[in-house]
Amino acid sequence: MAIFPLINMEKLNGDERATTMEMIHDACENWGFFELVNHGISHELLDKVETMTKNHYKKCMEQRFKEMVAAKELEGVKVEVNDIDWESTFFLRHLPTSNVSEVPDLEDEYRELMKEFADKLEKLAEELLDLLCENLGLEKGYLKKAFYGSKGPNFGTKVSNYPPCPTPDLIKGLRAHTDAGGIILLFQDDKVSGLQLLKDDEWIDVPPMRHSIVINLGDQIEVITNGKYKSVMHRVIAQTDGTRMSIASFYNPGNDAVIYPAQALLEKEPMEKEQSYPKFVFDDYMKLYAGLKFQAKEPRFEAMKAVEANVGLGPVATA
Repeated sequence: MAIFPLINMEKLNGDERATTMEMIHDACENWGFFELVNHGISHELLDKVETMTKNHYKKCMEQRFKEMVAAKELEGVKVEVNDIDWESTFFLRHLPTSNVSEVPDLEDEYRELMKEFADKLEKLAEELLDLLCENLGLEKGYLKKAFYGSKGPNFGTKVSNYPPCPTPDLIKGLRAHTDAGGIILLFQDDKVSGLQLLKDDEWIDVPPMRHSIVINLGDQIEVITNGKYKSVMHRVIAQTDGTRMSIASFYNPGNDAVIYPAQALLEKEPMEKEQSYPKFVFDDYMKLYAGLKFQAKEPRFEAMKAVEANVGLGPVATA
């Protein structure tokens, strides 16, 4: 069985840079996922984020989740449940404007910690986008500029906990989907597993690893690279023991960013392979995605092609 791609970012600074870049390229082409170590975010910060996130769940969200389970009669289901996920979540928005100070029930120290964590992840996301540009032969900053729109990118965090589930064969922690956006950075529990990706028609575990950041590519990267790099179906399997923590941060295009395949990549394609991906405004894609998240991505791309004639070039990035 293929080994899940593990990238040591420290090796980008030495003799092994070329090999490490090739590993990232291969992961983007063939997995849509990879796991980063030595990524520059301190272990102390990660440990603090984990401790405070788990404490917040216990204090503010665990009882609410139990009440939701009781209200929806999910405790003793006998048939598969396909319209709900076994997860407890809240969302933080960082860019273009932050709502971290407005989210209820968060202690001030936790708010400040999550702001600091988001700043580090934003820088890491932009560093990774430039590594992707380098591997693709695009000019440095191309992907960041493509995401920019008129107000900069969207960047937000979904904080999830997946409590023990009595019937994991009947309820998913999170149903299978591809992510709609750009690049996703995940800090996940290193003791309780559950995240899986679909590769070659098999579900493969994304290995929990202490202090790592898991990266996966969203639909917009697939469009901009004209399918060279692909977003991949993934899901979370609920577990019978232990609560799994998941902090996923999404670096996405701005709402009015116009997304389309990079011309420099199209020019490298053979003549018979025409542009196969549409051109659209990111917000229009998100409106469509909202109702079709747990379905295949290809019909979404086809639906965007149908309205493509109405899409202009959009705002030009000024940063």
